[in-house]
Amino acid sequence: MANRGYDVVVDVDQEGDLGHTDLQEDLEFHSSNFENMPNSRNKIQPDSTSFLPGPAASNSRQKHFLWSLSFYQQAFDVDTGEVLRRCLAALYPRQNFLDVLEGNPDLYGPVWIATTVVVILFLTGTISQYLAHNGKEHFAYDFKLLSGGAGLIYGYTALVPIGLWGTLKWFGSESANAMECLCLYGYANLIWIPVALISWSNLSLLNFIFVSLGFAASTFFLVRNLYPLLSSTERQTSKILLIVVVALHAGLAIAIKVLFFASTSPLKNDEPPKDGDQSN
Repeated sequence: MANRGYDVVVDVDQEGDLGHTDLQEDLEFHSSNFENMPNSRNKIQPDSTSFLPGPAASNSRQKHFLWSLSFYQQAFDVDTGEVLRRCLAALYPRQNFLDVLEGNPDLYGPVWIATTVVVILFLTGTISQYLAHNGKEHFAYDFKLLSGGAGLIYGYTALVPIGLWGTLKWFGSESANAMECLCLYGYANLIWIPVALISWSNLSLLNFIFVSLGFAASTFFLVRNLYPLLSSTERQTSKILLIVVVALHAGLAIAIKVLFFASTSPLKNDEPPKDGDQSN
């Protein structure tokens, strides 16, 4: 046996005992029934209380996502610090505004910015008309400025980006997002707040310069951030859309100048006073 390469080591103590060989006292045999073992597929089943929805729940949520409260709640999922940071990025555009949003566009800032613009346009427009009045007759506040400003600002901020988004989708753009377009146009209105605050004088040329500067700044902001979306369409289509975007924004600037900071505003109440109100 040793010639076949087998080496046997035997531990022999002094008493000649070949180790403890009474194995029956130490070994215990247990019967095992493999049929009772749990199925491995049942063992790896996920917990039903997990925060991750299953496939069925996910499809159901996507089906009713538009009509759920969470769809509108996510548009206001920002705090005051984040809104202020986005306002600063809109006034001093050092980087693309869509990168500042970080995939979380909001409507909280655009709604309050548009409301602030409407109120300030009404106040400064009223001051401008009062200065142009020159005390010729009794001056009365004209609340058509408030309703006209609300229709102009809210209508432009809501309809134009939605129309732009629909047009981009029509021409096959995959990167267009309705919330991002609304957010972009909403924060672009921020420039009209300082413009309105300094355009209350009765110097038409000075007001024209201020409004022109506001138009240039807001147009640069829009074109810089919309260009990646517009360039996703065909070259000729993107040029036409770019011209339309600039033309519509120019129309907004002209409307602000004419309606609020001109003595011949169409919203001005030019009705002659009644006989009882005329002074002798």
